[in-house]
Amino acid sequence: MTRPAWFKQGLMATLAVALMGASLSAEARSVETAYGELDIVGAPQRVVTLYEGALDVAVASQVTPLGAVTTRGGDGVASYIQPQVPDIKIVGTPREFNLEAIVALKPDLILAPPGLDKTQYQLMSRLAPTIVPSASALSQQGWKEQSRVYAEALGETAEAELETRLAAIDAHTARLKAEMTTPETASLVRRMPGGLMAMSDQLFATGLMAASGYELVGGDLVKPGRPHSDPLSDENMARIDAQTIFLATLDDSSDAAVDALAAQPAFQRLETADRDSLVGVNGQLWTSASGPLAAEALLKDIDRARDDG
Repeated sequence: MTRPAWFKQGLMATLAVALMGASLSAEARSVETAYGELDIVGAPQRVVTLYEGALDVAVASQVTPLGAVTTRGGDGVASYIQPQVPDIKIVGTPREFNLEAIVALKPDLILAPPGLDKTQYQLMSRLAPTIVPSASALSQQGWKEQSRVYAEALGETAEAELETRLAAIDAHTARLKAEMTTPETASLVRRMPGGLMAMSDQLFATGLMAASGYELVGGDLVKPGRPHSDPLSDENMARIDAQTIFLATLDDSSDAAVDALAAQPAFQRLETADRDSLVGVNGQLWTSASGPLAAEALLKDIDRARDDG
């Protein structure tokens, strides 16, 4: 059957619009990474995350990665985020990736940690576009910039979701700070088999503590560029003395750790802190994780600590 000319013209116009839409939807976006600009086309469908902060940003953006690395001190992802990714495959640890496991997942995007070395980057890049945020010195706000790089790679929806969450986090910390009518001191320490370690005042968690109004104590025990101190001697215990001491453990033993620390003679000699000053917290969240979901969970811990206090 012969089609009229107007029908053919209309069909061609419809096809032109469809093709234009497809072209726009597939338009590459340029992401600035530690190894230069990388073009990402479309919405990734098979994402693998090799960094806890990258997993957090992806899940916050309603993207369910296929694979992730373990959290520190665990054999799976951190407990605060595990319920949202119950079927995720573990493809290594923060220190060592299982290349075969990553290959098996057939990723179309890999979100890698800051500081990934060039040899590993080149290996990963043979599998899929690999996003490595620029590594910078430890800073309280560094996690936000890393999160923005990951969100940009995931697409406009992820970017918008991240900015909404970051604005809410800033509002939450501002409220906490405003409610602290008198400045209070606080320190963050982690219990390890070798003893207590003071955490740097330039970390994700300590940055949120400072933004919430706390005057940080104990950061001077940490060498520049390091995340934590060496195990504390009894003599150095006084340098973490504060009105609130957040005590992190990488397992579920924070309550027992609080009791054990409170019983130590060196702790009992502190001028400011007492048993009620100690707040047991999850070390996977407070000393290993980062990202908007981690920030929201950590600020809820601070809310509870103040309500209980």
